[in-house]
Amino acid sequence: MTLQGWMQIALYGAVVLALVKPLGGYMTRVFNGERTLLSPVVAPFERGLYRLSGIDARQEQSWLGYAGAMVVFNGLGFVLLYALLRLQAGLPLNPAGQAAVAPDLAFNTAASFVTNTNWQSYGGETTLSYLSQMLGLTVQNFVSAASGMAVAVALIRGFGRASTKTLGSFWVDLTRATLYVLLPLCLLLALVLVSQGMPQTLGPSVEATTLEGIRQTIAVGPVASQVAIKMLGTNGGGFFNANAAHPFENPTALSNLLQMVAIFAIGAAMTNVFGRMVGDERQGWAILSAMGVLFLAGVLVTYWAEANPNGVLAHLGLSGGNMEGKEVRFGIAASALFATITTAASCGAVNAMHDSFTALGGLVPLLNMQLGEVIVGGVGAGLYGMLVFVIVAIFVAGLMVGRTPEYLGKKIEAREVKMAMLGILCLPLAMLGFTALATVLPAGLAGPANAGPHGFSEILYAYTSAAANNGSAFGGLTANTPFYNATLAVAMLLGRFFVKIPVLAIAGSLAAKKTVPASAGTLPTHGGLFVGLLVGVVLIIGGLTFFPSLALGPIVEHLAGEAGQTFPAGG
Repeated sequence: MTLQGWMQIALYGAVVLALVKPLGGYMTRVFNGERTLLSPVVAPFERGLYRLSGIDARQEQSWLGYAGAMVVFNGLGFVLLYALLRLQAGLPLNPAGQAAVAPDLAFNTAASFVTNTNWQSYGGETTLSYLSQMLGLTVQNFVSAASGMAVAVALIRGFGRASTKTLGSFWVDLTRATLYVLLPLCLLLALVLVSQGMPQTLGPSVEATTLEGIRQTIAVGPVASQVAIKMLGTNGGGFFNANAAHPFENPTALSNLLQMVAIFAIGAAMTNVFGRMVGDERQGWAILSAMGVLFLAGVLVTYWAEANPNGVLAHLGLSGGNMEGKEVRFGIAASALFATITTAASCGAVNAMHDSFTALGGLVPLLNMQLGEVIVGGVGAGLYGMLVFVIVAIFVAGLMVGRTPEYLGKKIEAREVKMAMLGILCLPLAMLGFTALATVLPAGLAGPANAGPHGFSEILYAYTSAAANNGSAFGGLTANTPFYNATLAVAMLLGRFFVKIPVLAIAGSLAAKKTVPASAGTLPTHGGLFVGLLVGVVLIIGGLTFFPSLALGPIVEHLAGEAGQTFPAGG
């Protein structure tokens, strides 16, 4: 651990915090339908889209209508993407002549990108055509992110409105999130990334001759545009198999910083949108503070674990940090920071191989995802995930003081708590259920590259990443098999829609309630006491649920390493 490393982490945090208020204010105006700087250019196009699709922007939807529109839209996106992948061999913009994607892999990939997961069981540059990358994956990167933002805004309206049955229009929120937020930010970021040396071309792969006289094919393509939305939309799918460790996908130290900032920018600013739309910005800052506490703890543990030798190296008399699996351009601090960021958000981009992290260094990314990726989280998804925990925390506080829990003037009753617990419990069901299945079936046991606890961690990480809609991988699991493609796809769908629908049910229930004035017994929800309570609830629920699985994987691997014990390679 070095001063330079901590300065990098401090700089990153300062940049993200500086963006929260201006970006949050802008997005608030967008979702409230107010005039913005981009309105003269974008508003005519927005109105044209509504006329073309027959949408009345003034007509709002109930929570059931909102949820139905969301499910139908994402379902159609899944079908279209699956068809595109299966037919890509006969479609244009395929200069490398990529074959049609296999049925199980196409199913997995379609589920992955529709759910904003971007898990990839394939190498992007060797599997997909330019058309599949642009029309299929990049489009889903935009609309899946916008879908998450729309659900978050609907939940915010549920807290902010009173005695109403409507939450806004899914179609309007989706359109505005895409046109006013994601597209302009991605255009700006893509141009900056191109200036750093990132390719953006429709030309074929480049043929080069090495100094040894060997001919080499260098894949290029529309990289910058996909990287911009994969980061800003917390998607995470890499154009190249090496993801953000590839020099074309992450050329410089500046591009590395910008990509990390982009992962957190919108998710952090959504907390400010929440505060503004409910009429009390302090509420948003309190939620962001809870996220910040959990994030800083994760960075501290990961950086410490990677900067010090693990037990096996210490027994061999070796000192220094763990550089295995890390891009030497970025080093330990930037790699530990990136790993914590990408798993605290539902991004999944990586600039180092998590499979090569130390046992405790790999535990933090796992735990970040198992907590529901509420530490800033995905765009929209992180906020509504944390608000689900807020409801549980308020309920616990009400039990302790013996009164009906309230939050922002709304009484939290049985319906909201039941829906919140349904949203929370569907994640361990998918993560732990499929992990248990994979560790006893031959098809599952054929996947991990390592034996012992690390092999178990590879399986656990895969299903955790899928259900949390993260998409990153340990890197040691052979997942491109019918068993893993099918089960991971189901885990992704469960982790996305079995959370979204209960969240919208909560929003509809809250919006229909009257607002009650605060009294002397109302728990203040903008101070340090509430932040501590919220952090405690998140950790206790995560700890009670996932500690046994973590004990079987990274914790026992760490203890074995401290004793100098290793495990032979093999499944």
